Amino acid sequence: MSESTVLKFGGTSVADAAALQRVAGVVQRAHRSARPVVIVSALAGVTDALLAAADAAAHGDVERMQPQLAALLERHAEIAGRLASPDGNRGIQAVLGRARPELADLLRRVAGEPERRPALRDEIAAYGERLSAALLTAVLLAADVPARYVDARHCLITDAAPGRATPLLPDTEQRTRAELAPLLEHRLVPVLGGFIGATLEGVTTTLGRGGSDYSAALVGAALAAAEIQIWTDVSGVLTADPRVVPSAGTIPSLSYAEAAELAYFGAKVLHPKTIQPAMERDIPVRICNSHAPGDPGTMVTARGDVRAGAVKAIAHKSGITVLQINSTRMLGAYGFLRGLFEVFERHQTVVDVVTTSEVSVSLTVEDAGSLPDIVAELRPLGTVSVESGRAIVCVVGEGLRTTPGIAARVFATISDINVSLISQGASRVNLTFVVDEGRVQEAVLRLHEALFEREPADLDAAAATGAP
Repeated sequence: MSESTVLKFGGTSVADAAALQRVAGVVQRAHRSARPVVIVSALAGVTDALLAAADAAAHGDVERMQPQLAALLERHAEIAGRLASPDGNRGIQAVLGRARPELADLLRRVAGEPERRPALRDEIAAYGERLSAALLTAVLLAADVPARYVDARHCLITDAAPGRATPLLPDTEQRTRAELAPLLEHRLVPVLGGFIGATLEGVTTTLGRGGSDYSAALVGAALAAAEIQIWTDVSGVLTADPRVVPSAGTIPSLSYAEAAELAYFGAKVLHPKTIQPAMERDIPVRICNSHAPGDPGTMVTARGDVRAGAVKAIAHKSGITVLQINSTRMLGAYGFLRGLFEVFERHQTVVDVVTTSEVSVSLTVEDAGSLPDIVAELRPLGTVSVESGRAIVCVVGEGLRTTPGIAARVFATISDINVSLISQGASRVNLTFVVDEGRVQEAVLRLHEALFEREPADLDAAAATGAP
């Protein structure tokens, strides 16, 4: 199975007929030299429409989203009419014909069974990937690729947590190999919807938004794939968000550690969970552009390399809240931090960045939904202050810890922008700090110019003089 390659195509790569034709060309080329397995997201915008329909039904308005649902089903029908063979087109029309009453019934149940709504939302959302996988299978068959639709729920086995199910790895590996190995042995191309799975009892689940990347990694790990390819609408991971830095360029190679930090701290190309199964099996992950399949993209491996100047990329994440907890009870005490973080665990709120001193802890959260309750529980531990409207900036690169002067260069570049929290040393590959949200784009632009667009001699002079 070592020659199999997993190809995952995101929603923008299957947005319309032209995009699906490009995907068919990519899979055709892969099939000549490898044994591809295809993972596909829902067509662009479909998952949002399905979840909006579920939300409307939950509020008692089952009919309001019917025109949008009819339109998204028609999108699939129109693409099949243009790209599928006559037999394939008839097959897709039959699939869509079954989906219409099934979705209508599920929406009625959402309205009438409030206790079942989370699980029903998963079942409704899963139709996006199920329909796109069936459609892509028909398109590939019309392009003379021997594709076979595989229901991903027979492969990815999970717990029953609605909306963010956790894969049961031994069951997932066993089922994935059992379903896919016979097809690959006969040179057939399995096509699966990403993002979806099922419990051992067969209840439909989803892995959370962006989970199609995770699906690809889980399938790749189960098959011991030679490579996992994530096909998207940009040519790999960029040195910064191109919406903020138009001159951002493609990073040729990243280590798993670098890619994970970038994914977590704002880079949208790769889902954070993708890295773990690939890292455990030492499977390279390549990020490719379905709009420009000839571009080399970015290769993510265990080793990576050190760029001259050490910095590979700058990521940022806005909408951050900083909490500071001051307490003299911390001094010389043990168990204080455990009690503090148990508060966040009880409220299922993720903490991003943490710094501590003898008598204070500063930390950041992105999800502020439970913040009032969290602050109320923290007050008995000490004085709590809250700063909203903040942003995290993350400077990433192998070699940051061992390259002298990087921190000086970074902070000299933004010397007139207030930095309210700094974290370095927890990871060998990142320097993270927090600034006011209103100045984060300015900070990222300046840092990119200083760290990627100036000569090293200019950087050394800037650090020495403190000039931005």
